[in-house]
Parts: sequence; C-alpha cells; structure tokens
Amino acid sequence: MTNSSLLDGKELFLIAGPCVLESLDISLHIGEKVKSICEKHQLPYVFKASFDKANRTSGKSLRGPGLEKGLEMLAKIKSSLGIPVLTDVHESNQVKSVAQVADILQIPAFLCRQTDLLIEVGNSGKAVNIKKGQFLAPEDMKYAVEKVKHGGDVPVSVTERGTSFGYRDLVVDLRSIEIMRKFAPVIFDATHAVQSPGGAGGKTGGNRSWVPLLVRGAIAAGIDGLFLEVHTNPESSPSDGANMITPETLEQHLPQWIELDNVVRNRR
Repeated sequence: MTNSSLLDGKELFLIAGPCVLESLDISLHIGEKVKSICEKHQLPYVFKASFDKANRTSGKSLRGPGLEKGLEMLAKIKSSLGIPVLTDVHESNQVKSVAQVADILQIPAFLCRQTDLLIEVGNSGKAVNIKKGQFLAPEDMKYAVEKVKHGGDVPVSVTERGTSFGYRDLVVDLRSIEIMRKFAPVIFDATHAVQSPGGAGGKTGGNRSWVPLLVRGAIAAGIDGLFLEVHTNPESSPSDGANMITPETLEQHLPQWIELDNVVRNRR
C-alpha cells in the first residue's frame, strides 16, 4: 500500500492496534499478531495507536508516552513490521512532526470541527482520516473534508463511530455510511461504537460482544475500510479495554467479514 492508495476505497483494508501506545514490546506484539492474520487473508493492514490520549474522561487517567517517545515507537513499529502506521494529532503544532513518521494522520472525533487543525493536516502531504463527532450529522462531515482539502489535495476518509444517544450510549445509524460515501471513503470504527462514554466511574466503559454484529451491518451498508482497536490482553490496557477485541476474535470473524464485503462490492 502506498501513501496515495491508502484511502482510495478500492479494496477493504483494516486499521487496527491498541488504543494507546504502551511499551514497544506490547505494541509490536499486537502489530505482529494482526499483521499475520491480515496476511493470511490478503487484507491490507495499517497499524494504529495514539501517542497521547488527550481526551480521557478523568484528568488522572494515563495518556500515553507523549509526542517524542511515541513517534520513536511508531517509527520502530513501522520499520520492524514493514507496514503503514496511523496516529492521532490533537494540535496544529504537532502535525509536521507526526507527518514525518505516520502514513495517515487522524483527527479525533471531538476535534472534527477544528478548522486550523484540519487545514494543517491537509497541508502535511499525508493521507487524513477524520473521525465523525458523536454529536455531528453525517451530512456535515463534508465540511470537515473541505477544510482538509483547503490545506492541500491529500486523500481524505471519514470514520463512522456512532452517535450519542442520551448520556451513556452510542447508536450506529447505517444511513450515515451511504450519506458520507457521497463525498469521501467511509471507514467504520466498530470498537469505539460499542463504548459507554464516561460510564465506568471516571473512565469509558463498553461492550465488545456487539462488535461482530456491528461490523456485519456496516459492511453490508458498503464501507470502504474497517477500524478496530485490538489488544492481546484488553483488560490490561490503560484505555478503552472494555470495548477492544482480541486477535483471536479478529481471526474468528474476519473470513466472514471479507466474504460479505466481496458480495457487497460485486453488487455495488
């Protein structure tokens, strides 16, 4: 996969990895596991992990290794595994540094309307993935894409990850996938879609058992890519453990997901 073809929507691909970078050994182990599964099924794979979780529920929660150390880790993962990497940027002044390492720059959902940040990632020359805010109508994501394009002509995708329903629940409206595909390739984030935001006493809860069902529905609706947080020991993760899946779960369900995607693409 080249930088120009990462988000072209021509074939299903997987963005997966831990929520946040922990140790290099843990991150490499997860990446190796997922890469092996994807190679077995000839599925393009992008490793993802955040160097900083700047939007944790509690200010006391662990955030990650930070920009400098995190980028060093991502560079080692990228070179060791020979795969592209994706990570979040939270501030405009992070973009140039992150673009030297990451193949895809990701805009977190809560920042999808931050004009200066969106323009700056567009100016980076790298592919950009914008998470749809839980508060935003799918039609309005076209303006986020336009802001990135104002910065530069780079590949842009948008990611559906559910819409807030009350205070502690997210609901996936499959209509949003069809709506957003009119102006950008659409990725479905199944693990964030099963979160319970702030629902675990100062941290986010979730229910990973719903992930396979939601993936099947999203693929049937016509997504271009899939986003999953994967960890070999989700309960040990400092962030998003309740909604992350294991490599074993991925391997169990991936053949069916690919088969369903082939049927949908052939009929599209």
